[in-house]
Amino acid sequence: MQLDQPTLQTWRPRALAVLRIVTAYLFIQHGTSKFFGVPQPMSGDLELLSISGLAGAMELAGSVLLALGLFTRPTAFVLCGFMAVAYFMAHASEGHVLLPMLNDGELAVLYCFVFLYFVFAGPGAWSVDGARRRAI
Repeated sequence: MQLDQPTLQTWRPRALAVLRIVTAYLFIQHGTSKFFGVPQPMSGDLELLSISGLAGAMELAGSVLLALGLFTRPTAFVLCGFMAVAYFMAHASEGHVLLPMLNDGELAVLYCFVFLYFVFAGPGAWSVDGARRRAI
């Protein structure tokens, strides 16, 4: 495959969809870990109306919506804000606000900006949003 501009433009929506689906797959594991102990159990009991419980619910619901490409932009907007709050509450409070590597906040920052990208880029190919748009 040649990496010329027409080829890249043809594959761009598919690459965006793969990024969306893989991101959702990785992100859902945070929610399943909190609620179901899979792939690894979280320490302590989880109460649904706690910060951790609400975070798990957002991780589960948001990941499913992203994986399907349903309400992608608003879901990504909410998850972007959620990850920004998570960074400042759980990681930046440990110190080294501008050095996420030192406060274990790299993943929160990365998710935040990937979700922000989806707000502007949309779902890409293979999405319910795209199917709904074509049906109208």
